[in-house]
Amino acid sequence: MSEKSSRASWRGQLSPVGIAIGCVGCVIITASSVYTALKMGALPWPTIFTSIVALFLLRAFGRRSLNEANVTQIVMSAGSMVAGGLAFTIPGIWMLGLADEVSWVEMLFVALAGTLLGLVCTAAIRRRFVDESDLEYPIGTAAAETLMATKTGGVTGRRLFGSMGLAGLWCVARDALGWLPSMLLQLPIPGVSFALYNSPQMLAVGFLVGGVAVAFWFAGALVGNFGIIVGGSAAGLWDVSTAQGIVSSLGMGLMMGSGVGVVLKDILPHAASVLRGRGSADGAPSGHGWGKVERGTLALMVAAAALLVCIGLGLGPVVAVVVVLLAFVTTIMSAQSVGQTGIDPMEIFGLIVLLAVAAFSDASQVQLFYVAGVVAVACGLAGDVMSDFKTGAIIGTSPRAMWVGQAIGALLGTVVAVAVLCTLVTAYGTDAFGPGEMFVSAQASVVATMVSGIPSVPGFVIGLLGGIALYWAGLPAMMFGLGVYLPFYMSLTATLGAGVKWVYERSCAARGVEDSEEKGIVVASGVLGGESIVGVVIALASVVSGLAG
Repeated sequence: MSEKSSRASWRGQLSPVGIAIGCVGCVIITASSVYTALKMGALPWPTIFTSIVALFLLRAFGRRSLNEANVTQIVMSAGSMVAGGLAFTIPGIWMLGLADEVSWVEMLFVALAGTLLGLVCTAAIRRRFVDESDLEYPIGTAAAETLMATKTGGVTGRRLFGSMGLAGLWCVARDALGWLPSMLLQLPIPGVSFALYNSPQMLAVGFLVGGVAVAFWFAGALVGNFGIIVGGSAAGLWDVSTAQGIVSSLGMGLMMGSGVGVVLKDILPHAASVLRGRGSADGAPSGHGWGKVERGTLALMVAAAALLVCIGLGLGPVVAVVVVLLAFVTTIMSAQSVGQTGIDPMEIFGLIVLLAVAAFSDASQVQLFYVAGVVAVACGLAGDVMSDFKTGAIIGTSPRAMWVGQAIGALLGTVVAVAVLCTLVTAYGTDAFGPGEMFVSAQASVVATMVSGIPSVPGFVIGLLGGIALYWAGLPAMMFGLGVYLPFYMSLTATLGAGVKWVYERSCAARGVEDSEEKGIVVASGVLGGESIVGVVIALASVVSGLAG
């Protein structure tokens, strides 16, 4: 394909109608994401929901291209993770009583710097983590299955939308009507959140990931919860509170070490080819990758982000360079985490860089929150971008069109997210944020408690070195670290989903069922998508009722 025809192809997928629909949807989805993240301490992926909405609205205009619909939904959903990055960090400032030291301009600088870094980093790592990787990206795969099912219909469509509808109804019964509990089989184990999470989505994640990755995930959960917290406390080595600090530090260290291992083993040896533009922007051969103008634009975006951190947020040149470099490392970690689990612990990545900056600089508490916010936004956006790249790789969407769509939606999302945060603070006051308040802001509360430093420096160092070693040995260090860090109920539920997959595959093999793997992926994708869609709908209803109240 010639350069001219290639350009026409990707521009055709990024249509004016699609951009207009996407921008309107972006405003709504970003606003609801801010509210959901603050109110519920969670942020459902909107990708499945926006895929269906994009298809429906485009067909109203007589347009039926799956690739155009995919790019449109990307514009719609891009701002949601920017919203999450802000909502999971910035409210911690208000919890510490420092509201007078932050303005909407600085929040906008945080969001914009994180957005620019997230976009640049994903442009650099797309080929390595999508085209040349076997990462599942369960959210992206589910979105692709949804788009294709709407076109093919038939048995595949019935399986997808049937499972989607059942999961959606389950979510309504649990979250909207209160008929079902969020947790099942809870046990009162000190320091351990032992339960089954009543979430079809988490079961589907475990089913889609399966195998060795989930085994390491659960092994990490056992080591952290029953080895360190229960075992160590029973042996009198430390109390439960100290054990929890060790576990959180060890988990963060393992995840950081995994990211460092990826950089040392997989990124730096290929850095020259990345800089030369071998990471194709159109899925074409290396000779048709980023041109000089595009590479220059990416370089300017990095420089702009560094200036925003250095001058706009007053952190100085050394901190700005460190934030840019570590943002690259943590977005790689985010891409790997989302690719394996569909989970993006963006605030944890922000915490990691916050603690690194606190160790060598005299940044104020508010500035440390800014650092966490920049990195959380970058990682949140990176997880979303890489999932969308996976969707595009399955259905044949141009990576260039997707990246431009992400840039449009993310930049619009920065403005909307900051505006919504400011509106909520103006309407309800800063005292409305924190544990037991109107906006629980659970993740921001964690960041606030960590601003003073790492709970266990030895635990973090051990995790860091262990993460590097595990990755170099070819083992899923990130999964092990997630298991150590995440609440036990999430790890247990995902493991149950992987167990369902094991039983299903062996049952199909014994009965000689054909295409069992494909059927399982379709149903699991529908289950995952059903809860995601209903989660967004409930969030939209919450926004409306919250504003009305």
